Amino acid sequence: MPSAEEARKVGAALLAQLDDYLLPRLARLDAPLLVVVGGSTGAGKSTLVNSLVQAPVSTAGVLRPTTRSPVLVANPSDLNWFGRGGLLPGLVRTGEQSTDPNALQVVAAPSIGPGVALLDAPDIDSVVDQNRKLAAQLLAAADLWLFVTTAARYADAVPWELLTTARLRGTVIALVLDRVPVDAAAEVAAHLGEMLTARDLGSAPLFVIPETALGGNGLLPEAAVGSMRQWFSQLSSDANARAAVVRQTLDGALGALAPALHGLAEAADEQMRTAQTLDERVEAAYRNARRTTEEGLQDGRLLRGEVLARWQEFIGTGEFLRSLESRIGHLRDRLVAAISGRPAPGHNLQVAMESQLVTLLRGVAADAAEQAYAAWQSHPAGAALLEPGLQRASDDLPQLADRLVRDWQQWVLDVVRREAADKRTVARGAAYAVNGVGLAVMIAVFTTTAFIPTGLEVAAGASSAVAAQKVLEAVFGDQAIRTLATRARTELLARVDDLLAAEAARFTERTAAVRLEAEPGALLRRVATEVEAARKELALTGSGQ
Repeated sequence: MPSAEEARKVGAALLAQLDDYLLPRLARLDAPLLVVVGGSTGAGKSTLVNSLVQAPVSTAGVLRPTTRSPVLVANPSDLNWFGRGGLLPGLVRTGEQSTDPNALQVVAAPSIGPGVALLDAPDIDSVVDQNRKLAAQLLAAADLWLFVTTAARYADAVPWELLTTARLRGTVIALVLDRVPVDAAAEVAAHLGEMLTARDLGSAPLFVIPETALGGNGLLPEAAVGSMRQWFSQLSSDANARAAVVRQTLDGALGALAPALHGLAEAADEQMRTAQTLDERVEAAYRNARRTTEEGLQDGRLLRGEVLARWQEFIGTGEFLRSLESRIGHLRDRLVAAISGRPAPGHNLQVAMESQLVTLLRGVAADAAEQAYAAWQSHPAGAALLEPGLQRASDDLPQLADRLVRDWQQWVLDVVRREAADKRTVARGAAYAVNGVGLAVMIAVFTTTAFIPTGLEVAAGASSAVAAQKVLEAVFGDQAIRTLATRARTELLARVDDLLAAEAARFTERTAAVRLEAEPGALLRRVATEVEAARKELALTGSGQ
């Protein structure tokens, strides 16, 4: 569905933030403050971090992208918290320079006060997709965003999209406007301030760094970053100020969960509805196949051709068929004699019935596959799930249909044998009589359950149906006929149902993934309500709202 890709991104981002930030931070509200330094390509993030800690801890250069592996700089007393992997547990800690995006380089810097750490993140607009994803992940784990942009690029769309996301999530933000021409500083700063105010970010601290030459050590002069270093020093020395930042960002992140979960619930509901719609189309196609099979067993169409000829051959001549009613008293003896003397026609009849029934099953399965395929092809989500092989019945359908019919025929013979065990008239007739009655039951199943063929469609098999009825009446009596034929027909249709269900499953197994969890939308909404209630009770910002 069109909503699926966005829902996957939101779900992945939520899971990442839970692991990277929310759970570790909830477990330790007093842990050091993490400041993530983010921004556009070439904004000077690494140079700024190096200048703030007065050491070349993060690689800066003209080649882009420069920062591939994130660098976290903290006071030595805070390394235990950041180095053990509680925060951002998916990143491997290292003390060495690295280009591995899955590594987090942790550097001790005595020049940065305790309680505050700086993390130099990759570019948010990097040409490398993995860098962009990592930057978004790191920003979601921040207690405070230090967003770096330049006088030339502060109006770019990508940074403002992320800043808007941060505002909606309640993240505390500070901005750095870098490389500002001295003669345009007031004008550019004023314009940026207006843009921030228009987006409800007017209270965010803004630091302006004029365009200036770097010192011999590649660092910005003290005059350019002095006010920012003082701000961080105050944060380091004021535990209450740090706690306020942590609590505001944490409360905002928790508050953003409910809307995100409700959005995921809507997407999950759409998945469920769509899967149900597609499944219903498949069910309709295979329900038609079942109905066609049932009609084929009722209207006499299976008694045509080879089956009719073999049945007449099995029972006897046409003259014998016409005299059945008048000779019903001698039918049992005639049946036993006919079978005993001519075993081959019984075999031929069984093969003919098998062939006719298998042909019917193969036909309805092929039609159902085509109908289901066409139904899915007309639906955007269904079309995306199709593959050419689904347009026809499964490759082993012929073998499965053969086995089904043979097994059913054997089941009928076994039932007749059990029913006849205590009837001496049949017991004296030897095994051929049981086989003959079984074949007669199968013939009866090939027509209406009441053995009353009607209409032109059934005319060709009418005499055969009457013959089947008279044979069974002669051996078991009327009630036994109906019981046996009904049981045989019910058993056959049950086996057909299983066969068609397996064929339909080739489609429905492709929609099964959205039904792994019962009512995922309801579960997500319930969790959203519980989390929001817990957030208000915790009252991180003191308001309880």
